[in-house]
Amino acid sequence: MSTPARAAVSAAFSSAAAAQTQSTVPLRDFVTALSRLLDQQPTEAEILSRAGALLGVLVARDDWLPAEYAQPHPEHFQQFLLHADSGERFSIVSFVWGPGQRTPIHDHTTWGLIGMLRGAEYSQPFKLDAQGKPQPDGPAIRLEPGAVEHVSPRIGDIHRVHNAFDDRTSISIHVYGGNIGGIHRSVYTEDGERKPFVSGYSNTHLPNLWDRSKDTPAS
Repeated sequence: MSTPARAAVSAAFSSAAAAQTQSTVPLRDFVTALSRLLDQQPTEAEILSRAGALLGVLVARDDWLPAEYAQPHPEHFQQFLLHADSGERFSIVSFVWGPGQRTPIHDHTTWGLIGMLRGAEYSQPFKLDAQGKPQPDGPAIRLEPGAVEHVSPRIGDIHRVHNAFDDRTSISIHVYGGNIGGIHRSVYTEDGERKPFVSGYSNTHLPNLWDRSKDTPAS
């Protein structure tokens, strides 16, 4: 390969890498800001308010989520881990909903934030009656892009979520107060049966948020 050809290939590779790295900068900034917030040991109410505002900024734009973490599955929703705090104080997940897909009624056992990135979804809150059966707790909440919803054992932790559309993919960004893929949680049937589960994740590798070499083009 000639020197000009090698230079052209190198430039193309650098441009592609820069674009890929740049696309994750908003997520990296969110991770950094949330880490600093949690370093202050805020109350749960402060976390939901202040981290919710940070998440609102993140999902106000739809140009940063790498395509491989936005892929639907034809049979079930996808839960892609985007970042896990090294101390497992929080995790960030991309939920990708194929047309018409939904979760069962479930809990989280920790605080959580749901930010709508693309499409729309419905979140139906539930509370358990005296027999332990889940009953709707108010109307379903429709989340549009940029909207943020909160859950926690303190304010209401049980819900069912589904894609608002039967003909397109929707994506929401979830933030939890722990490593949500490893937390022991429960699914609730309508007749009151409670089934334990650990969700895990749909991916085996994470996006690289920390390559700063492409942040500023070389002179």
